[in-house]
Amino acid sequence: MLETISAFWAEYGTVLTDGVWDTLFMVVVSTVFAYLIGVPLGVALIVTQPQGIRPHRGVYRVLDWIVNIGRSIPFIILMVAVMPFTRLVVGTTIGVKGAIPPLVISAAPFIARMVETSLSEVDAGVVEAAQSMGASTLQTVWKVYLPEAKPSLILGGAISLVTILAYTAIAGTVGAGGLGDIAVRYGHQRGITSVMWVTVVFLVILVQVVQLVFNWLSRRIDKRLDQTADAKKFAPLELLARFVHTK
Repeated sequence: MLETISAFWAEYGTVLTDGVWDTLFMVVVSTVFAYLIGVPLGVALIVTQPQGIRPHRGVYRVLDWIVNIGRSIPFIILMVAVMPFTRLVVGTTIGVKGAIPPLVISAAPFIARMVETSLSEVDAGVVEAAQSMGASTLQTVWKVYLPEAKPSLILGGAISLVTILAYTAIAGTVGAGGLGDIAVRYGHQRGITSVMWVTVVFLVILVQVVQLVFNWLSRRIDKRLDQTADAKKFAPLELLARFVHTK
């Protein structure tokens, strides 16, 4: 058994290791750029919604429409549709670089909706109290919405990372590189199923690591888990005190 594993790794170890690093690179870079687009978009959705702090029906409808359209297009179709744009931005439509633009375009609307959902869970009373104290829209978002929604935002980050990781595997079907590409080239085209199943194991491990790390982070920063029932009653007052102190 050990000899078989050793022989397998000697033949395919370098390929699999490179595939893992390519996948991690695509996931990290795509997630960063997708969040740079998705977070402001999600904040704009929560702010301009009819019950938001700066309601604007027209802006909300346009942004909501953009997010819904972006989430409706299957990734593999979007990847093909944006090939001219991908070539314009990174100079190629294949390989690791060629996968990043469509990954960002596909993930950003998903992240925007995740952010909107997380921010909508913030206690409306705290938001209204901050506004009554003269907080501007930017101050309310920065000092109330985002800090209070951090645990939910982190859990949403785990879901976003796992989703992008799944997209990288799909991108491998059109030569994007990473574990998905290895699974297609070796497992499907060459019939080496052992390599395909090893890529599946690596993907499962990556998903589990991401979920465990983000769950741990969420528990660490969620102050509500350590508060007693009485202390929870004063959480809004403590939040407002911090707001006044940092204003």
